[in-house]
Parts: sequence; C-alpha cells; structure tokens
Amino acid sequence: MHDRITRKLTTILAADAEQFSTAMTTDEVGTYAELQSARDVFFKLIERHGGRVANTAGDGLIADFPSVVEAVQCAIEVQQELAAKDSALSFRIGVNLGDVICDGDDLIGEGVNLAARLQTMAEPGGVLISQQVYDHVKNKLTIGFEYLGDRRPRNLTEDIAVYRISLGAPRPSRTNHAGRSAQVWEDPDPFSGAPKRDYALPDTPEDTDDRPLKGLDRLFGRRLPLSDGSKKLAVVAAGLFLLDIISGRGIWAHWPMLALAMVIGLRDGHRILGRSEFLGIPVKLYVIAGFLFLVNLFSWEGALWSLWPIGGIAVFSLFKRRRSQAE
Repeated sequence: MHDRITRKLTTILAADAEQFSTAMTTDEVGTYAELQSARDVFFKLIERHGGRVANTAGDGLIADFPSVVEAVQCAIEVQQELAAKDSALSFRIGVNLGDVICDGDDLIGEGVNLAARLQTMAEPGGVLISQQVYDHVKNKLTIGFEYLGDRRPRNLTEDIAVYRISLGAPRPSRTNHAGRSAQVWEDPDPFSGAPKRDYALPDTPEDTDDRPLKGLDRLFGRRLPLSDGSKKLAVVAAGLFLLDIISGRGIWAHWPMLALAMVIGLRDGHRILGRSEFLGIPVKLYVIAGFLFLVNLFSWEGALWSLWPIGGIAVFSLFKRRRSQAE
C-alpha cells in the first residue's frame, strides 16, 4: 500500500546563479567560494523571514515560506545585500504561490516548476513574481511592480501574468575572476550540473515575445495583451458585428457584443491596463460598472438607474480595501 501523498499550499522561492558554469570553468575555487558566500546570505535571510531551504541542487536553491509577503521581502533583501557586497555572482529569483507535493523535506510539482520558470526569465539581480504572489503583496509592500505581460510556460494551457519587482537597474553582465566579461543568458538551467529533477522548464518558443504572430496578433501587427480565449471571443464579437451590418435587420449585435466584452474585460482587464487595480478599486469592478452603465444606455427609458449599483460597488470596494489595510 502506497503512503498517502502529502500536499501543501506554500510560497516557493527559486534562485539560480547566472553564468555559474562559465565562471567555474575559469576559476573553480574562487567561484565556489563566492557561491558559499552568497548561500550564507540566502540561508540567513530565509531563516529570518520564516522560510526554510528545501533544496540546494547545483548552484540553484529552492525555499518555501508560509507567508507570501515574507517570501517576497526575503527575495528583495537577498538581492539588495548581494548587490551591496558586490558579489561576483548574480542571482535570478522567481517567486510563486502554489500547491506542491511534499517529498520528505523536498518539494515537487507545478508550483515549484513555475517558480523555477519565473527565475529563468528574470534578469541577473532581479526578481519576478506570478499573478498569485502579486495579488497578495501589492497592497502590503511599499515597492514598485512592473507588469511584463503574459508568458506560457511549457505544460501549461494558458498564459500567466508576470510581474517584475523594481529593485533599480539590474546588472547586465558580470566580470569573472579572470577579468573576462561573461555574457548573460548562456546558461538558463537553474540546476545545471545537478541530478535531474522536475524543477526547471527549458526555454520554448511560447515563452518569448519573438515567436511568430498568429491570428489577431498578426492582423494588428503586434502582440495583443489578451489570452487566447479572449482573442477567440473578440473574433466572435467582430463576426456578430459584421453579420449585423450585412443582414440589414436593425441593430441587435450590441447586446451579445457587450456580453462578450464583459467576459474579456473580466478575464484580461489587468493585462490590457497593465495593472490589477486603479485608485484602489480592482479592474474587474470597473468592468462590471461599465457593463451596467452600457446596459442602462442601451435600454434607456429616461432614468440613469445604473448609478446606484455602480456607487454600491465603489463603496464596497473602498470599504474592503480600508479593512484589509487596517488588518
């Protein structure tokens, strides 16, 4: 009889030293000493923020935290301390909140894979976080966030929103112990040289913005900030509009188009605007308010009744925000 699989929801921090293999080839002893010094920083700050190190394969590191805020704060402080030490090794860090399988002290699963994927996409000295992490920390940390758009890691069926934490200008390259400049991105594998585990996902065409444009993206000549599902709904809406014009039976397509627009807005409003809230109110509530207002106009009978539910939504959102800040 197999033991029952143990799972938990946790915040995973994945880190990897940039150009470690190249540096080891040039100066093995010096690079190893730099790695140990950097690990001391990681271990100290991970423990300080209530996390634990789950794996240290190769030049990479996996840690998990019960608190999303503490994990992100740890990532920031690690990069700041390593930058202050002027370490010869630069680290990329990815942070994700997900459900994982516990294999003793080790962690396995998609939640870990996604953290590693974010890490490989980060700049040396930088930190990337997932949408789930951003939603938890956006109102709790006084730091800047930059929405980088959507990526589709291998084995996932939908794009994921990626955010970069503003830490100042990242180091584009570093100089190894022999005084030679090492190029960035030569070694994207966060656990190169270590026993093979299901952590990192190799680069695929879907992960980059230079992949060929398709469908609506090709029509507009650029990559639209919409998921594939929303792009299909947009095509349906355009088809309904054309059918309305061709049929000549009066205007009717605005109703189904309005419904499709609301669905697209709820799904991808944060991608279109590059932020998940505005003036303290979530983008999704703006979408619902806009939907109610247009329904009011389309069925106009002399009364602007939509102001009441829109006002209620605004009051509720502001009340909820103040309550979360007080907590």
